[in-house]
Amino acid sequence: MKLTRRFYDQPTVDVARQLLGKYLVRKDAGGIISGKIVETEAYVGLQDRASHASRGRTPRTEIMFGPPGFAYVYLIYGFYHCLNFVTERADYPAAVLIRAVEPVEGIPLMQARRRTADARQLASGPGKLCQAFAIDLSLNGADACGDLLYIEDRGQDAPSIVARPRVGVDYAGRWKRKPWRFLIRDNLFVSKP
Repeated sequence: MKLTRRFYDQPTVDVARQLLGKYLVRKDAGGIISGKIVETEAYVGLQDRASHASRGRTPRTEIMFGPPGFAYVYLIYGFYHCLNFVTERADYPAAVLIRAVEPVEGIPLMQARRRTADARQLASGPGKLCQAFAIDLSLNGADACGDLLYIEDRGQDAPSIVARPRVGVDYAGRWKRKPWRFLIRDNLFVSKP
C-alpha cells in the first residue's frame, strides 16, 4: 500500500524511524525498481544546523518549506544526488534523507547503472541509491503520493532499529551529535555499519 500524505505529516524523527522496512519504488522507462529502506536521517527545522534549511528559504530549499509528501532532491559534490522526503507542515522545513536501501526489484537495471554486480554496493549510500534508481534533479518536487517515485508499506513486521549520530555534518556544531540517523540493526545494506 502506497503511503499517503498523512504519513509524511508527522514529526520528522518519527517519520525517519517509521520509513525503515518500507519500500522505495521508482518507475521509469527502464522498468520498476524497488528496495527496502534500511537507513534514514532526519533534518528538522531552521534551528537544525545540519539542515540545508538552517540558512533560510532559498531556491534550493524551497521544497523543504512546502507541504509534506514531496521529494527534495539535491546535488552534492557536483556529482551525487540525494533523495529526501519532506515532512511536517508547510512553512516548517523538515525532511528525511533516504541513506540506503536493500535492493529487491529491478536489480539487473541497478547493476547496469552502478556498473557492479555486488548487491551490497548498489544502494548502500545516498549517492549510490540515486544512481541505481535514476533519481536526479528532474525529480525534485515529485509527489511521493504520485506514480513515479513513492514509498510502499508491504505489511512487514517493524524492524529492530538502531539510532546513531548523522553522517557528514561535522560543520553543524552540537547538531552533529543528534542521534537522528536510523538503521535496521545488523542489515548488510546500510551505508556505514
